[in-house]
Amino acid sequence: MSEVAALVLAAGKGTRMKSEHVKVLHEAGGVPLIDWPVAAAKEAGACRIVLIAGHQAEKVQAHFSNDPAISFALQEEQLGTGHAVACARSALGGFTGTVLILCGDVPLIRAETLSAMLDAHRARKAELTVLTTHVANPFGYGRIVKREGGRIIRIVEQKDATPEELQITEINSGIYCVEAGFLFDAVERLSNDNAQKEYYLTDIVKQAAEKDLMSLAFPISDADEVMGVNDRVQLATAGAVLRRRINEALMLSGVTMIDPTACYIDRSVTIGSDSIIHPNVHISSRTVIGKGCVIEPSVVIKNCVIAEKVTIKAGSVMTDSTIGEEAAIGPMAHLRPDSQLGPHVKIGNFVETKKIIMGEGSKASHLTYLGDASIGRDVNIGCGTITCNYDGVKKHRTVIGDGVFVGSDVQFVAPITVGANSLIAAGTTVTQDIPPDSLALARVPQVNKVDWVKKKRSA
Repeated sequence: MSEVAALVLAAGKGTRMKSEHVKVLHEAGGVPLIDWPVAAAKEAGACRIVLIAGHQAEKVQAHFSNDPAISFALQEEQLGTGHAVACARSALGGFTGTVLILCGDVPLIRAETLSAMLDAHRARKAELTVLTTHVANPFGYGRIVKREGGRIIRIVEQKDATPEELQITEINSGIYCVEAGFLFDAVERLSNDNAQKEYYLTDIVKQAAEKDLMSLAFPISDADEVMGVNDRVQLATAGAVLRRRINEALMLSGVTMIDPTACYIDRSVTIGSDSIIHPNVHISSRTVIGKGCVIEPSVVIKNCVIAEKVTIKAGSVMTDSTIGEEAAIGPMAHLRPDSQLGPHVKIGNFVETKKIIMGEGSKASHLTYLGDASIGRDVNIGCGTITCNYDGVKKHRTVIGDGVFVGSDVQFVAPITVGANSLIAAGTTVTQDIPPDSLALARVPQVNKVDWVKKKRSA
């Protein structure tokens, strides 16, 4: 079995996106468009991948800078797909196996489809195999022209087709398997004598036919797989298909979704079995959710690690945080980056956390801000508590020991350390460290002036 290398065409400007950003880096399913064909090529067995970049090439290269399997070729002028492949010849460095050619703006292609295409290509000992499909309205696509016996003799573009050829419904997907020796010889012989004045990669099919080389179609029934993304409407359409695939895979693995059409989950997310996802939930980045969790409506989770049997209540927002088992968050809580909550912790409604460590069994039930703090086990944080962590120049840390009871409306003016098992009275502003097992009370004594209001009104 010959080795497989992949070329991914990603040099176009994508002018119909009407964007300052290169098209292939627009996201669908939580990752840039180009990530999908690259991942499919890897899964199908490509040992080397060359991305052919052009417009904003430096951004495309930066996106893949940590992937050693990927190299780059530069197409400085966009002179057509054939020219793009020719630009990649040196990047493949004498490769002699099968070249899989993909488009960076076709995110719906499946690895299983590419593997089946490669198998068919090898089984028939073809020099060239073209992935095709039939569509009811083939306007704008290159048409597959065959001779008797099913071999392809050419692919004709819309603008160059005769009236008879325009009636053909089998179209070119832009995805190919080609033997490297034939491919690079053929692209060097391409002409731009056509309506677009471009070097069409499709013209290598005619060259194969003229040499009587095996050139075949590999038709698939699901036209969605070869749908290109050229504008924002198609981007949304592709995103919907990818979300459906992601959600179906999660449900088949044991996750319950109340309404899968209203769950927005990235490809990189992992969710354990028996977890329940309610509608309008957004889960992104490399979030990991354990078994038996409940994610209520309108929750937003980004790059978090959530243990088993955690409940995230409605309207909560979480980023870059870690949650221990059987914790309860929300409703309407906000966990900002570096919030580390232990098992059985409770964070209630309108509580905000940032850069905190909170020990097992501790709770802050409502209307509280906890930032830059280390909080021990079994601590009760009363309503309206604030860690005053910023002095206008620097951030400072609050340290609260195990078993501390914090009354309502307490302010910790950091840096502060509170010893274990202390009690802080409601309304206290803490400006000094508190020893263990102590009562802290710092508030102005109440004064009642009897009949003062009555006298004021009558004056």
